[in-house]
Amino acid sequence: MVDCPVIITRPGSRAEPLAAAIQAYGLEVERIEVMTQEVVPESAGMRAVWLDIDQFHKVVVISPAAAECLIEALDRYWPQLPQGLALYAVGEATASLLYQALGVRIRMPSVGNETSEGLLALGSLRQLDEQKVLLVAGQGGRTLLADTLAERGARVTRLEVYRRRLMEPSKAEQWRLSSAQYRALVVSSGEILEHLARWCSKTALYQPLIVSSQRLATLAEQLGFRDVVVASGASPAAMAAAAAGTCNPR
Repeated sequence: MVDCPVIITRPGSRAEPLAAAIQAYGLEVERIEVMTQEVVPESAGMRAVWLDIDQFHKVVVISPAAAECLIEALDRYWPQLPQGLALYAVGEATASLLYQALGVRIRMPSVGNETSEGLLALGSLRQLDEQKVLLVAGQGGRTLLADTLAERGARVTRLEVYRRRLMEPSKAEQWRLSSAQYRALVVSSGEILEHLARWCSKTALYQPLIVSSQRLATLAEQLGFRDVVVASGASPAAMAAAAAGTCNPR
């Protein structure tokens, strides 16, 4: 088992920094890509929201993919960033993308609490009487943010800028999962976890599973996983440290 890889499942280019962070601990990494993310073609309604983005009191960006779409839209329609745009990000990777591109303050949950629940705990999102809030997100996913912000008095607009598509693992990847020939499985998406569980044998359910939040840990336990480790956050550094601590215990 020492020669087996750590399996990572992040889609697209986001897998690269995670792989590098884990490899820095001397661990072999294998990638299983079962989700693609496709940009939703811009509609007239979407364009209208981008053009009126300065009318929103707060803009909440759900994921790195959503951040990339927002950055591109601002580049097209707002050569000069609207004054006083209050940006929020659910996680560190999303916040980092926004800050690097826009150079403005990004509000986010504390490190280790990078979830929708963590974002909702911020003081500036607790009283939202009649404030207009824009959620930039993908199609589907959780409704917790939109529902809770609306309950707190916000007028919420949800803009779905990309879609996810799940794919079957290759035959070799299916064998890897069913035979449990890996040191740890690293997952930061509930959709991906539920999808991959279909190919995890009873033996695989006893292999270490590294997840990015307590919510995912609860889901994993419901799916039958027995060795679940919760990383201190969803960042590559946090996930890699959890994998290293599990695979190379001192």
